[in-house]
Amino acid sequence: MNKVQELERQVEQLSARELVSFREWFAQFDAAAWDRQIEADSRSGKLDALAEKAKRDHAAGRSTKL
Repeated sequence: MNKVQELERQVEQLSARELVSFREWFAQFDAAAWDRQIEADSRSGKLDALAEKAKRDHAAGRSTKL
């Protein structure tokens, strides 16, 4: 059994209260991992082309106010 399968089995055995706690923890964990990835991509320049395109589109009037 691999780690993911073992985790799945363990999650299936959680009580309703434990599952709520796990969901809350995992949502925070996942959001933090996403934030770290976005920051790393930004620092490495991976997002530069997208940012420049957005700026050009906005300057050309191809954006809408939120």
